[in-house]
Formats: sequence, C-alpha cells, structure tokens
Amino acid sequence: MNLSGYRKSAVRHLLLAALCLSSAAPAATMRVVYPLTSADDADSRYEYDWAVLRVALQKTETRYGPFELHQSTHPMSSQRVALELLMPGGRINVFARATSPELEQRYLPVRLPIDKGLLGYRMFLVRDSDLPRFAAVRTLDDLRKLSVGQGKDWIDVPILRHGGFSVVEGSTYSGLFGMLSAGRFDFFSRGIDEAQREYRERRSTQPHMVIEPTLLLQYPLPVYFFLRRDAEGRLLAQRIAAGMEIMIRDGSLQALFQQYKGASIKAGQLQKRRVLQLRNPHLPPATPLSRSELWFDPHTGN
Repeated sequence: MNLSGYRKSAVRHLLLAALCLSSAAPAATMRVVYPLTSADDADSRYEYDWAVLRVALQKTETRYGPFELHQSTHPMSSQRVALELLMPGGRINVFARATSPELEQRYLPVRLPIDKGLLGYRMFLVRDSDLPRFAAVRTLDDLRKLSVGQGKDWIDVPILRHGGFSVVEGSTYSGLFGMLSAGRFDFFSRGIDEAQREYRERRSTQPHMVIEPTLLLQYPLPVYFFLRRDAEGRLLAQRIAAGMEIMIRDGSLQALFQQYKGASIKAGQLQKRRVLQLRNPHLPPATPLSRSELWFDPHTGN
C-alpha cells in the first residue's frame, strides 16, 4: 500500500472508531423533580401520582434513556409550586394538578387523566354531630345550604362557587381539618380515596371528624401532569405521554389505580350513595372525554 492509500485507510479507521464511540455513548440522564407540597408527615395525597410518573418514565427508558426522579426538599404551597414551574431553572419541573383553562395556557399539560377522573367524585368529611343534617339532603339546593371548605385557590373553589355554594378557603391544607372541627365550615369536600385516607390518618387528632355516608357529589375533574413550556418541558411531556399510553395499553395504569385506589372505591360503597351532579363550567375544550378507557366508571369500580 502506498503512502496515500495508507493515509486514506487510517482516516477511515479513525472515522469508524469515532462513530462507534458516538453510538456507544450513553444518553444523558433526564432529571425529573416533583414538589414536596407539605411539611406534614401525614400528607400522602400525591403518592399515587408520583408512582404513575415513575412507571411512565421506566416504560420509556429504551426510547428516551435513563432518568432520575426526585422530590424537592423544600415544602411548597400550591401557589409556590405554580411559581416554581414558571421560573426557568426552578426547583421543580413537573407537578400534578386538576386542570383548568388557565393552567393549560400557562403550562404544558399531558392530557391523560392520572386518576381516571376519580378526583371529581367527592365525599365529605364532617363533624359527627352534623350527620343528621346531611342525611336530610336530597338535592343540590339542600346541600347549598351548608358551607364547604377548600384550600386557597384550589381548582374546586370556582366550580363550587359557580354551582351556588358558600366556600370557605383555608390557607394551608393541614389547617383545614382544624377549621372543620372548629365549625368554620360544614363539610370538607374530598375525593373518594382522599376522604378515607385522611380520616384514617387524622382520626386520633380529629376525634369528631367522620366520613358522611349517604352522599356523593360529582363533577368532571381530570388531574394531569403539567410541565414548563420550554424545550426540556416539551421533551418531558412527550416522554410522560408516551409512557402513560403504554401503561394504558398494557394494563399497568389500571393495576396501579387499583393498587392505590381500589380499596377506597370498594369501601366507599358508591352504589348506596345519593349522587348529586354538578357542572364544571371551567372544563377545557381539549379534555379527552371521548376516550372512555381513560375514565373511572363508578358502576364497575374501574
């Protein structure tokens, strides 16, 4: 081989080696940080959401590469969570929340309901002495005579107020239970699994708080993952959506749903409750209501 041919062969080998090294280079690890929403050790509201997020990321490792999933170390109010996700370089890059038109404009939603819309089925935490008042409720008008407690700026607040309810807002999640006991409002409207979990977690400190056994308030209220509207957020939204679609197809989302929610749904005895339907006037038009497989069916419990 002459000198020119040797040089060409050497260049080809160098290029081939570079290509091999490039293809073997590991994909960058995607760092995902979700919020710590309360310093209260009894606050387990979002355990299911983060379990879904973890599995969605795991299902997409082949396509998107490795990931690290962490919780923020700084407790944040719901307002602080929203601000952090607006800030470039904020301490979180994802949160889970019931949707609204404002949220979908400000952040990037993954329009797949994490809890199959279960959050829109509401049971009530009440004082045990008030149980006869609730047993007498037959219509929405009857229920409107009683005041309802919610957290400050929670998405349920405008839905309930538009529906004619007197809403009392509490500044902190944990403080709402004390407000109920102190008679600041008549009932704390909660999701099916939330009410039962919170009753178990807090009955020692709130001995007169009980779950109202006869009523079920329902309105459409999907919970989505929301991301920042930047390149990182768009990539993460694509990955979460792809992972959740896999979970819907292979049954792992339903399995997680039953693992975390099934016992509460069964214990809630929905078939024995009087269902009061309320409209959600703030439901965004892009809500995927036509995909029946995405939504909870109270008749089957799935």
